[in-house]
Amino acid sequence: MFLVTGASGNVGREVVAILQDKGAPVRALHRSRRDELPAGVEVVRGDLNDPDSLAGAFDDVEGVFLLPGYADMPGLVRLAERSGARIILLSGPSADSRDLSNAVTAYMVRSEDAVRAGDVPWTILRPSGFMSNTFQWVHQLSSGDVVTLPFAGVPIAWIDPADIAAVAVLALTEPGHDRATYRLTGPQSLTPPELVATLGRALHRQLDFRAETDDQVQERFAHELPPAYAAAFLDFYVDGALDDSRVLTTVAELTGQPAGTYEDWAVRHRDALLAAAGEGDRS
Repeated sequence: MFLVTGASGNVGREVVAILQDKGAPVRALHRSRRDELPAGVEVVRGDLNDPDSLAGAFDDVEGVFLLPGYADMPGLVRLAERSGARIILLSGPSADSRDLSNAVTAYMVRSEDAVRAGDVPWTILRPSGFMSNTFQWVHQLSSGDVVTLPFAGVPIAWIDPADIAAVAVLALTEPGHDRATYRLTGPQSLTPPELVATLGRALHRQLDFRAETDDQVQERFAHELPPAYAAAFLDFYVDGALDDSRVLTTVAELTGQPAGTYEDWAVRHRDALLAAAGEGDRS
């Protein structure tokens, strides 16, 4: 049995799908409706911030796909220890800096440290930015062909969550990945203008990019994010604390398949993207 936390999230849903394709039994720790998960998945409920609420979720589990950043990560690791399960931790590239003054980096580092300190086999994944983050801004297309995004000059080696999941399932189900930390990226480094142009090709629309200034970003973040997280992202992408642009071949080396491009991802998700943009009736 494999336990997947965040089973309806960007990476978690892909982990569930791949495990099911392999015929592996899947248990999903889930907070919302059962119908968001495929048939055949055992659903358990609990609070990852309260390990005492999760004891049953870890019963007879041999592997756990674990999200970072919860209040008692050592307590979650102890649950895996008791069941003899390996942990595959989803982390992030900023953890390499160990800069605890950055709120995002800090929770990644503390999560990694908890896993490494436990008496469990573990693998840590540090992926670059998710291609699926497109769903956070594609709604702008409902009112026209202009897309406004921040950090216009910052390239990121965007990765398909399905490629992250492929590596996660490999580490969950096959030997040879204990105590490994994998930095995962897509095959191209794209700036926001390049991302928008690529999306336009996939959606068969001529899209125009408009840069959000750093001052505008700071003002928006002040309303949308807790101050510590707003400061963290500005540290990453305005001050340059995080270089997420480097393209690596880790996905291909581990899985035997090249990492998917952003255009491939956008074409595959075209219907969902059009629906999110308010164009679900277009062919």
